[in-house]
Amino acid sequence: MLEFAEPVVKLIDELNRLPGIGRKSAQRIAFHVLRAEPAAIERLVAAIAEVREKIVLCSVCNNVTDVEPCRFCSSANRDRTTILVVEEPHNLVPFEKTREYRGLYHVLHGALSPIRGIGPDDLKVRSLLERLRSDEVKEVILATNPNTEGEATANYIGKLLRPLGVRVTRIGMGVPVGSDLDYADEVTMSKSLSNRREM
Repeated sequence: MLEFAEPVVKLIDELNRLPGIGRKSAQRIAFHVLRAEPAAIERLVAAIAEVREKIVLCSVCNNVTDVEPCRFCSSANRDRTTILVVEEPHNLVPFEKTREYRGLYHVLHGALSPIRGIGPDDLKVRSLLERLRSDEVKEVILATNPNTEGEATANYIGKLLRPLGVRVTRIGMGVPVGSDLDYADEVTMSKSLSNRREM
């Protein structure tokens, strides 16, 4: 016997499939949808449809975009000598928020993960190599996540790029600003020591 009407159960099931949405959150969202004004639901449905219809991957950097090439790749104000490599499109947002990085981006759309069956051919590595055929690029900054998969991906790409004569760097890692050393784990402390700099 269903706890709720079948359409509500279907909505909860679909919401539960979204990343980061557990069963309880899916249930809360479903009941929010039931209480919402029809106009609000129409806007939500229209926004989802518009994303599916208008968003594509940039042919240069693989970022999600509604213009081709994306705004980063087409901007004359970006430093074309540097490419920062990230795993997913949303990973470039923190770099843009700093207003310090002015180079280009490259989005891999994932990280190496043998457990999940993600290998080098599943990532957008080949298009990165093609971008380096130009003598314009002098440095590639690897900004994959500081976890096992991200480290493996950075090491793999680093090995591919070193013979090409381009400078390959990795973002610094360690203790976050504003945190307390008592709460840092051994890996974080190790990275902090190995990434230390002159004062």
